[in-house]
Amino acid sequence: MTVNHEQANGVEGHFLEGVYVTDIGLTWVASQWSLVDMFNREPDRHPRPEDGPVAEWLGFAELAVDEFDRSKAAQLGQDVQRLLRSPLPDDTIRTAWLGATHGLFDPAEYGISTRTWLQRAEETWLARVRRDDPEFVPLPPQPVVDEELRRAVVRAIHPVAEQLSRAAENPPFGPPVTGLVPALERVVTESCADLGYRLFLRAMKAYHVPADKPTLVALGERFDYPYWVVREGLNDRPD
Repeated sequence: MTVNHEQANGVEGHFLEGVYVTDIGLTWVASQWSLVDMFNREPDRHPRPEDGPVAEWLGFAELAVDEFDRSKAAQLGQDVQRLLRSPLPDDTIRTAWLGATHGLFDPAEYGISTRTWLQRAEETWLARVRRDDPEFVPLPPQPVVDEELRRAVVRAIHPVAEQLSRAAENPPFGPPVTGLVPALERVVTESCADLGYRLFLRAMKAYHVPADKPTLVALGERFDYPYWVVREGLNDRPD
């Protein structure tokens, strides 16, 4: 089954051809981990959650509105609600988020749950959208729950599960992330195949794990991703 990404999300419009879009929605926010000031992230430098890294990451959620057209910016609200309305426990969402960000922003370090962080990110994004369009109302989340696609994403994860787990548990920098692969699979099977796949791709890129690029690209095409969402930053497996 092939999913039209915009139709599946209930978002009007289409991705503009030829635009260099490397990610969308929540996983675009996660991709900004490489821009984070490593020294500034220390919790003891910013004892209040509203300071330091929390504010920095909320700024990325706001920036998504300026970086993308409305259809792609709206994906952030969709992604957040897909997680918040899922039955996933906070720890599972936290682990998937940590894997996508190389462990460099853990809301728990600043005294807030991952669900609270997501709610604040959504509020920041929505406030920025409404500065331009005060009447904007987000559409209800429409997660991709097709069982065929869920199985396809899980199959894509399995060949690299051991390598990805090992890389996340023994990173060259940043804190280790344990239980990443089971958390990603739960996002796929209990929340959304699309978001789970993008979080998996983000983790693969964050830890530079070698990948079977043609297979992952082909699966991305089934989700109707912009051209560079899978390809950009992916570590090709040597022939």
